[in-house]
Formats: sequence, structure tokens, C-alpha cells
Amino acid sequence: MTRTSELPGRPCSVAATLNLVGDRWSLLAVREVLFGNRRFSQIARNTGAPRDRLAARLKSLVEDGLMERRPYQASRSEYYLTDAGMELFSVLTALLAWGDRWAQDEPPMVLQHQGHRIQPMIVCETCGQRVGVEDLQLVSNAPGWTLSGPEEEPERKA
Repeated sequence: MTRTSELPGRPCSVAATLNLVGDRWSLLAVREVLFGNRRFSQIARNTGAPRDRLAARLKSLVEDGLMERRPYQASRSEYYLTDAGMELFSVLTALLAWGDRWAQDEPPMVLQHQGHRIQPMIVCETCGQRVGVEDLQLVSNAPGWTLSGPEEEPERKA
């Protein structure tokens, strides 16, 4: 796993997450496995990813603990999401909803729960209330960083 201290800029879990799954093929591969398409040929067909790039991404997802490979024949494997990979469901659902609204004229797929369309939302785990950005209080927990940036600007070499 990537630690935020290994990345440039503000220590941030978003940056660490994007370092793991921030390219197009990784999240699309996760989507396909989430949909039950576990074989390389299915993932390649449904993502449109170049086979060499997809192989590299799947290898990274396995190494980073988001997927595991399980053999189903002597030289063939299927991919399964780990608990960490399964937790990307909410991320993909949020991206899908955003894309339906801002990137598509008509949604190409609809997610339903018990026959009705779902919309993702953020709910506070403690009180159960829906949370909007206006409800958030941001607290910097990274040593040496405030919400506006590093506490001290590093000296620049001339």
C-alpha cells in the first residue's frame, strides 16, 4: 500500500487512493469484477483496455490487495475482489451517478434496489443524517499541514 508520506504534495487519502486506482483501466477492471466478470477475456472485452495494459493493472490490483487471483484451470485464473476492493462499490456508484448527470445524455445503465433506481448519498455513521459539503468540518490531521497548505513553505533554491 502507498503511504501518503511517499507522495508529493498534501498528505491525503484521496492522493493515496488515486495512486492505487486512479487510472482508467483499474477502476473499470474493478467494475467488471464487481459485475461478476472475473476472467481476463471478459474484463478485456468489457473495458476495451489494451491487453498488455490490463494485465499490468490486474497485477497491480492483486499486489495492492484489492483483488486476488484464483486458478480455475491449469493455466487460467479468475479475479475476485478482496474486502478492500469490494469497498470501492460506493466509489463506483458515486462515479456512475455523477456520469449519468454530467457526462451522458442518457444513462447507459441503471442501478436498482428492489425495483427502484438508487442514488448514492453520504450518511453520517454516528447520527444517521444525510451529509452535504456545507455540513462538513475539515480538520487537518497531517503533521506540518494546515487546511491552506504546509505550515512552513520550503526554501526555494535559486
